[in-house]
Amino acid sequence: MFLSSILLALRSIRRNLMRSFLTVLGIVIGVSAVITMVTLGNGATVSIQNQIAGLGTNLLQVRPGQRMGPGGGTGAPAFKDTDSDAIAQQIGGILAVAPESRASATVVAGGRNWSTSIIGSTNAWLQTGNWTLRIGREFSDDELRAGAAVCVIGETVRRELFGTRDAVGEQLRVKAFSCEVVGVLASKGQGAFGNDQDDTVLVPLRTLQRRVTGNVRVNTLLVSMKDGSEPERVKASLTQLLRELRKLSDTDEDNFNVLDTKQLGEALSGTTKVMTTLLGAVAAVSLLVGGIGIMNIMLVSVTERTREIGLRLAIGALEREVLLQFLIEAVVLAALGGLAGIVLATVASVGLSVLMGVPYLFNPGVNLLSFVFSAGIGVVFGYFPARRAARMDPIDALRHE
Repeated sequence: MFLSSILLALRSIRRNLMRSFLTVLGIVIGVSAVITMVTLGNGATVSIQNQIAGLGTNLLQVRPGQRMGPGGGTGAPAFKDTDSDAIAQQIGGILAVAPESRASATVVAGGRNWSTSIIGSTNAWLQTGNWTLRIGREFSDDELRAGAAVCVIGETVRRELFGTRDAVGEQLRVKAFSCEVVGVLASKGQGAFGNDQDDTVLVPLRTLQRRVTGNVRVNTLLVSMKDGSEPERVKASLTQLLRELRKLSDTDEDNFNVLDTKQLGEALSGTTKVMTTLLGAVAAVSLLVGGIGIMNIMLVSVTERTREIGLRLAIGALEREVLLQFLIEAVVLAALGGLAGIVLATVASVGLSVLMGVPYLFNPGVNLLSFVFSAGIGVVFGYFPARRAARMDPIDALRHE
């Protein structure tokens, strides 16, 4: 009986293909919208986590001022390059500490020029930021101490100034001095905040201070913690040591701030997940609209087939058999819409993932849940028309014109 009901349902759907297509269109749109939103949201979350991880392993960023952002460091004294040595020597659980100063400048090579960010630091900067050299070498100890005219460039700078050449051994002019390119960084791509991480030139800290900025200010301390260390303990020890180095009394507020990039990543990921859930819930509303469309067309179908229903009841069909026939027809409509929605969502998700630059993550749970939910929509919204058909009086149904 169940198989016969399915065959009858498919036959009825085939008789009115255009009407059936328009009926399930709401389900198709709803299912595809939900799956696409959730898939893109999950991909965006993973992309943010990867980009935050690219900033450094268990990284703490210490900057002057009482808060992060523009104006946060107003009036706060800068750090000294000796502060990084004190942190590395006196705090346990530290993997590497790198002082960092930045400046913007136009660099010139071979008749080409490019505006980029000049970073002054030590070799520890590569370790704290999870950087690797694609070609070339790090700075030597003598170059770091003397503030030699050497530099390591990012992939974007190499491409813009040197084209297809590797650039190692070439001369690069930064403002009024020329430096030798001793290494090229492996590409990282776009950062968590939309910046190009490869658009940079790394020079020894003393080179930047003497030849670019003209001062000994250190804007940031990058502190990379060892795996397994307790971030809260390290942050507490770091805060206490910096207060001593900066000669703050017990009543003075901290004139620096410590940012844990792992916590930043978790916060951004949490926000993305909330937005994904919200967008998925909004998209799911269209499923309810599709369900109402199914109920409407099933009521029309019951009216059109009144004599057929009366004939079946008159020759001995049970109410539950008629109920099952129309209920299965509604479920089949919704299920077909769900399958079409999954196919459409897969195509849309793959295309939009490439367009947005986020990874495509197939989630079988979301696809299965969306399909089951769409079939459930057929049960819920198809029950009332099916019950109406099953409770018809055979005599009145046969008289229907």
